[in-house]
Amino acid sequence: MHNLLSNLKIAVPKKIYAKDPESSELGKRIIEHSIILINDIGFDSFTFKKLGVLIGSNESSIYRYFESKHKLLLYLSSWYWGWIEYQLVFETHSISDDKEKLTKAISIVCRTTKEDKNFSHINEVILNRIIINENSKSFLTKEVDQENKDGYFIIYKRIIQRLRDMITGVAPNYKYASSLASTICEGGLHQHFLKDHFSSITNCKNDVSPSTFFIDLVLNTLKI
Repeated sequence: MHNLLSNLKIAVPKKIYAKDPESSELGKRIIEHSIILINDIGFDSFTFKKLGVLIGSNESSIYRYFESKHKLLLYLSSWYWGWIEYQLVFETHSISDDKEKLTKAISIVCRTTKEDKNFSHINEVILNRIIINENSKSFLTKEVDQENKDGYFIIYKRIIQRLRDMITGVAPNYKYASSLASTICEGGLHQHFLKDHFSSITNCKNDVSPSTFFIDLVLNTLKI
């Protein structure tokens, strides 16, 4: 099973990149070190010039893979949600009870990230911190509608649709399944952010995870 998963490739929408970074060692280094640098200095201060210095490569070589740092952030966000989706499918496919499947799915989407050794050039723990802090910058832009039409957010939307279908599976008469599903995805990130930076306005602490909160919220909302 480990050998099978080690060959897994997260499929990111092709329009996001100019050249697939998974296709070369330089591309993988760009992804690996962009995650480290964005985590260290923040996305606003991040530039391809700084990344080039870090990896010992010309700035122009990075542009062969991504036409802008916005596209790079879209790539990182899409890869992250693709990684979450593979966990979601893998860990829930054998669960037959609808309530148990939903609670497991919420736990996966909202849980604290652990490093996955199947992807050696991507540190998922650091990437998760970037998604918590920077994910909204991938879609809070003037171009969001066109990028949505171009399929840039298809993986993120697919996760929400999977959660929606699970919610409908346990509560077919609930009218707001899509809104609840998207609230779980976005709210999980937000509660992690509050826990790290504004602890006085969240009940999520070291002993109460965002997963615990959202499982409680959903089960009480659906009255199951």
